[in-house]
Amino acid sequence: MRSVIIVGAGIVGLSTAWFLQERGVEVRVVDRGEVGLGASWGNAGWIAPALTLPLPEPAIFRYGVRAVVDPRSPVYVPLAADPKLLRFLTDFAWHSTPPKWRRNMKTFAEINRWSLDSFDRLADGGVADRTITAEPFLTAFTSERDRDVLRHEFAEIEKRGGEVDFRLISGDEVRAIEPAVSGLVTHGIRVSGQRYINPPLFVRALAEAVEARGGTILTHTTVADVADLGSGVTVTVARPATEGALPEAEELAADAVVLATGTWLGGLARRFGVKTLVQAGRGYSFSVRPEVVPEHPIYFAAQRVACTPLGDRLRVGGMMEFRAADAPPDPRRITTLVEAARPLFTGVDWDAREDEWVGSRPCTPDGLPLVGVTRSPRVHVAGGHGMWGVTLGPLTGRVLADAMTGRPRHPLLDAFDPLR
Repeated sequence: MRSVIIVGAGIVGLSTAWFLQERGVEVRVVDRGEVGLGASWGNAGWIAPALTLPLPEPAIFRYGVRAVVDPRSPVYVPLAADPKLLRFLTDFAWHSTPPKWRRNMKTFAEINRWSLDSFDRLADGGVADRTITAEPFLTAFTSERDRDVLRHEFAEIEKRGGEVDFRLISGDEVRAIEPAVSGLVTHGIRVSGQRYINPPLFVRALAEAVEARGGTILTHTTVADVADLGSGVTVTVARPATEGALPEAEELAADAVVLATGTWLGGLARRFGVKTLVQAGRGYSFSVRPEVVPEHPIYFAAQRVACTPLGDRLRVGGMMEFRAADAPPDPRRITTLVEAARPLFTGVDWDAREDEWVGSRPCTPDGLPLVGVTRSPRVHVAGGHGMWGVTLGPLTGRVLADAMTGRPRHPLLDAFDPLR
């Protein structure tokens, strides 16, 4: 295989391009927008194996129907007669039962053994922006009961062959590390061995590394069609129109194509046998400038609020909104996020928010990505990572590039089979 076109310039698509270049493959990356402006841009940027867990989980049943249709809920499903969404939610609930969750936990324990090493390979290969060690990574709680929920999840990880290096601490110990945390926090867990990135900076550095190696990145370029010719593929694209003219159509040819289009994966992949629904699980975030900016990531698990220090700002993110990817942002979700975070911090002007954002995380009903070859040996997919696109992007690119270039096939690809 000498040439590959990657559709999608988020962290998953760019990681795939970079690892293919490691194998001597010529790559072109195509994206309908700018580099990294999809789900990669505004998320928490965590590379946290301890918290990379299956999204379908038994705890979802604690919310109940009344909660999930409430816009103030951390998990929100708008009331709408959408057959696709109802089918996704039914399948999602089926995979949230304890036996299926425990089975997926075993897969995630294997995933997490490989994720950090994959980032290290990018760094060793010259990607300029590095991961930041979170020592410690903090999780904070307003009750011991809430903390016990995460302790149970850590125990499940260890039962299934994973490792989590953690220590229980008091609320005062949390504040000794991060003074901005309020007195409402009474319990904490200090977790070691986790990292984080500034997502826009990292994805841009990854794109620059791909281009420095001779790769081409075409932005604002829409993919209209993918065709398997038997000996290769063609990807029909439309470039931006010049003033007074129609968009310019063009066919790009290569030996193979990788579809890494996130929430929009099904549109191009379905004809190649990929039937699993990919639903937008939209997350929201914004930035604030606390009087004392935290120096470590902090996760408030019960409130599902994720906080990441980015220089002189604190990014605050969370929510899971199952809604159409292209729907306009719902300002009520930002309000919900503010109301959840406000009592947990001191010294923050919550009205002086910056960088309000909504992004569509591509979720599958079973919580596992879709990575590998489709019904066509020349068409591959890499998507459906849910909340874990940043954490799993380099690992995805690595195992997929190996499989596409004849190297030993990683056993994780069995769990990620896009034809399942």
